Amino acid sequence: MFPNPAAFVDLETTGMTASDDRVTEVGIVRIEGGHATEWSSLVNPDCSIPAAIQALTGISNAMVAKAPRFAEIASEVAARIAGCVFVAHNARFDYGFLRHEFGRLGQAFTAKVLCTVKLSRRLLTDVARHNLDSLIERHRLPSLDRHRALGDARILWAFVQALYRDRPEDEIDAAVGRILRAPSLPPQLPAGALEAIPESPGVYRFYGLNPMPLYVGKSINLRERVASHFSSDYRSANDLRLSSELVRIEIEETAGELGALLRESQLVKSLLPAYNQRLRRRADLIALGVMAAPSPPDYVRADVIEPRDMHGLYGPFSSRRAARETLRDLADEAQLCWRLLGLERRTGPCFARQIKRCAGACVGAETPEAHHQRFRQALEPYALRQWPYEGIISIQESSLTGERTDVHLFRDWCWLGTATDPGTLHALLEAPPRVAFDLDVYRILCKRLPRLRVQTFPHATSAVH
Repeated sequence: MFPNPAAFVDLETTGMTASDDRVTEVGIVRIEGGHATEWSSLVNPDCSIPAAIQALTGISNAMVAKAPRFAEIASEVAARIAGCVFVAHNARFDYGFLRHEFGRLGQAFTAKVLCTVKLSRRLLTDVARHNLDSLIERHRLPSLDRHRALGDARILWAFVQALYRDRPEDEIDAAVGRILRAPSLPPQLPAGALEAIPESPGVYRFYGLNPMPLYVGKSINLRERVASHFSSDYRSANDLRLSSELVRIEIEETAGELGALLRESQLVKSLLPAYNQRLRRRADLIALGVMAAPSPPDYVRADVIEPRDMHGLYGPFSSRRAARETLRDLADEAQLCWRLLGLERRTGPCFARQIKRCAGACVGAETPEAHHQRFRQALEPYALRQWPYEGIISIQESSLTGERTDVHLFRDWCWLGTATDPGTLHALLEAPPRVAFDLDVYRILCKRLPRLRVQTFPHATSAVH
């Protein structure tokens, strides 16, 4: 039987990122005892709505200028969803936005979630597309007010009704049950272990009988991630083994995703958990070192890289083997010589030349200098970036509720530490620790720096080795 009561929810927003963008409209269709109650409201997002989104939704800046702010409708939204299963299409999107909006008010928001994308995929395994427009076409759903919150919420309710009209009831109920099924916690854990875990960013450690952890993980939603280890929908061979050995879980909250990523990387490398094989291998990240003069590349370990001078370094690569595979791919694409790249030691024409994949540097058809120049051009997309700041920088992360703020300090791609109070921040700036360059931290920062707000401390000093 479909959950009763259920709240079919749709939001319109200023963008796709819950942490940065805002809600512009809320639509809720609450189904209880077979009776539908509808409610919707525009929301003033306190920011401009991008032109492309105005064109898509029809919601303009003028329309929301006099609309209530989310704080003014928060209690109404909470009351209409209270006690319901939260039903949405791509539910993580809508649920995440509401959690952030409530979080900005210092309020928690939690609900059991049913995603209609997942439901469609479970029931219609022979079709490729499950977006809302595909559902409308496939099930001949009414689509009045498409791309408006209440209109799309009505479509979801109509979709569920169409499923019960066209398919066996027990099949639908079974699919819904599998999606909503509570995780089966290992018997060694107390019954309320999952409820005690917060829905916040951070890292978690699974322990067996020994003092060293079995596994270290991270998430922006700790409770959801930990639960996924024990859900039959997501269970892997690792999760099965962990379930049999797990006796306790330790949680360490962070203000945001960056702090969780950094802490996970640090813990995996220092504690070497048995079930973190993939992450443990990140400690073996290497770079390729390429000299200006023609010569095969060197395989450079992270701990010998001088981060203040990245010239001639390329990567990072997960291992020496991964670097060699990249070299082979580049050789194939650019007709480079395997012998001059150090991929083989034969004399005479290299293997690639024999199959007409080498321009001939190994047989004198191309000078070593010209080959080397082409090699460096082919490698350019992998070039390690120079540190773009003078001195130390800080990146601040705040939790949804604003109760916690973490300040991460970096210099020359190295993580110097994280401060949670002014005293710790002052101490880190006055006497920064000696830290080794870490290609994993470099990779984490490179991916996120363009969208993070950075403060510089050009006159602070630190020692990096």
